[in-house]
Amino acid sequence: MTPKFISTSALAIATMAALPATAETTVRLSTYVNEADIRHEGFTHFAGLVAEKTGGSVKVEVFPSSTLHGWSEGVDALQGGVSDISWINADNRLPCYAVTSLYPALIDLSEQPKLDADYANLIRDEAAAQGLVPLINSNYSYDQEWWFEEPTSDIGKLDGKLVRSIGPLVSMMIEAWGGEPVFVAPKEVFQSAERGVVDGINMGVATYSSWKLWDVMPHMVNANLFYGNIIYMMNKDKFDALTPEEQTAMTEAAAETEVWLQPKYEGWVDEQVAAAVAAGGTEENLSAETSTALIASVKDKWDVTVDEACGADLAGEIRTLLASHAP
Repeated sequence: MTPKFISTSALAIATMAALPATAETTVRLSTYVNEADIRHEGFTHFAGLVAEKTGGSVKVEVFPSSTLHGWSEGVDALQGGVSDISWINADNRLPCYAVTSLYPALIDLSEQPKLDADYANLIRDEAAAQGLVPLINSNYSYDQEWWFEEPTSDIGKLDGKLVRSIGPLVSMMIEAWGGEPVFVAPKEVFQSAERGVVDGINMGVATYSSWKLWDVMPHMVNANLFYGNIIYMMNKDKFDALTPEEQTAMTEAAAETEVWLQPKYEGWVDEQVAAAVAAGGTEENLSAETSTALIASVKDKWDVTVDEACGADLAGEIRTLLASHAP
């Protein structure tokens, strides 16, 4: 009986050694983008890099289309353990981030990854105080624009139009230009536009295109008014529980993904706009002078809010950073 017992044990050990290593840590990444959006490809690329760099000890699972939580619930989802990595909207618990993650400025995006990384570092301490770690920058300056049912050449004269807003800055702009802001979550914008709940939409072109919104409001104003960065943050306890090597792998994978995705993202957005115009839509491109004037009409008022939320020193650092990336 003894030889047989030893043989069986040896076989079990050999079999276990031959099995592939299983992930020791699973990280749930929540995003509002759907699988038709080019950015979803970016998140799956990120997951692949993490698996490669950690030798499989960390596995990232991607949950698209707000399946884990709604638009405004990123901080709650991370603090409550619903997700481990989530987009963070303009949340009052992150007051400086809330008023600067979308900021009125003309930006040259040729060094976009560095700009985004520098901005994320400026709000890192504020995030840490809420148990969060900035991880992936999702810059949308390139395509945060405006749509209407009819061609519109002057968004500075909204004449009472109900316009979808994503946050306080956009709402203040809409009001300053004579419109009325209406908050609508991304997944609800199609129905809102189709039913006449809004007369206009402010949204990123990528999100707008992936949700097939060109069919309901086909006339775009390409205004180039914003620096924007919806940062995907990670639960700090979850991040700190990783080994130093795994933490480095996560941050490197995020930075590499941003660089990898940027040309694909910009090319995909251009394709979506071109296809919509070919189908009968229009694209009104504002001049730099017009965009500068629109920014000037709201910037001073917004800067008061930024100074209050960030403190004068941090507010000044953010403005200096953005000015260093002006066209």
